[in-house]
Amino acid sequence: MQVEPDEPASKTRKKKDMLALQKLGVQLVELNQQQLESMQLPEDLLLAVLEARRLTKHEARRRQMQYIGRVMRDIDPEPIRDRLAKWQGQGREHTAQLHTLERWRDELLAGDPALARFLEAFPSADSQQLRTLIRNARREQAAALPPKSYRELFRVLREMTIKEPAADV
Repeated sequence: MQVEPDEPASKTRKKKDMLALQKLGVQLVELNQQQLESMQLPEDLLLAVLEARRLTKHEARRRQMQYIGRVMRDIDPEPIRDRLAKWQGQGREHTAQLHTLERWRDELLAGDPALARFLEAFPSADSQQLRTLIRNARREQAAALPPKSYRELFRVLREMTIKEPAADV
């Protein structure tokens, strides 16, 4: 619902906006120090966020979050939202890539047809190195040994897939 500029915002709309800013403030408090510094927040907002991180009592923290919401009313929250959304998107992409690599590793250990498919998708991959790692990882699993080659296979798969995007299969 879009409010006309000459119409005053309803009490409900103001409260929703305030709660949205508080939620945004919670996300800021949960950032690590490096991310927080890269946000380039106004001084008063940065100090309020740092203070909220320091507080441990529930009620004190709740009041501080309300204060952060109040401070954020005076700034444009869109750049902050955009930056947070970008970071969350990158996190999801990274997780998806790791899951794909794990599936490749599991398929490669399950049988040889997967190796042919992997080499078709990534033609520049070192097939001899992959065969050796797969054989060693299978041997480790059968003998219940520490998963050294299993982990090495994942690392090598990651390097090979980063160097070259998958060919259309």
